[in-house]
Amino acid sequence: MTDLARQRLRIAMSALSDAIPHERRRPPLGWPGVQAWEAERAFELPEPYRTFVAEISNGTQEGPSDPHGLLALGQLPESWQLWEAECWLSPDPFDGTALRKPAVPFPLKEEWQWEYDYYDHDQHSPLLHGIYQHGSILLGSNRSCEFWILIVTGPQRGRVWWLGDGCAAPYADAEEEAEPEVDFVSWLQDWQADRGWWSQDPEDLD
Repeated sequence: MTDLARQRLRIAMSALSDAIPHERRRPPLGWPGVQAWEAERAFELPEPYRTFVAEISNGTQEGPSDPHGLLALGQLPESWQLWEAECWLSPDPFDGTALRKPAVPFPLKEEWQWEYDYYDHDQHSPLLHGIYQHGSILLGSNRSCEFWILIVTGPQRGRVWWLGDGCAAPYADAEEEAEPEVDFVSWLQDWQADRGWWSQDPEDLD
């Protein structure tokens, strides 16, 4: 790691530590726990999430039942396992109980709203399943069928994405040259402060 990368990591860790009060943190997983989890899946988590889970907090106390609970590493919200066609806007069911494959690269590089595409089973079904099963870990869920993920493999590694009702999109419209680690810090700050669009009434977003 270069000196610049170390400096950026220190700044990110300070911001992440400030974002979550001590009383809301789960015990950190520790470096042996993180490294064992990575070894089992044959990939390394991106920074600063990796150090955050190892040293600060492996999720928050509220858990997946709370709209603003940060999931523990590898944890899935209960709603992930449910198939609701009106949410996914796809005639091909998504198996939320299937083993996820985070080491396989996440397939998208930019936002995709498949609700506006003519559905071609041969073309769209593998891509949709890849979006939900490959190259990411779950961070949280704000409403049924809406999830936040951290991309861990592929060109979008280190960035936070939103999955929901016929759309997959990056959390922020960052420039390609922007450092991806900023995504997780900015997202967690907004998530814990409840100041994003997810805190609004869904009817107000129409």
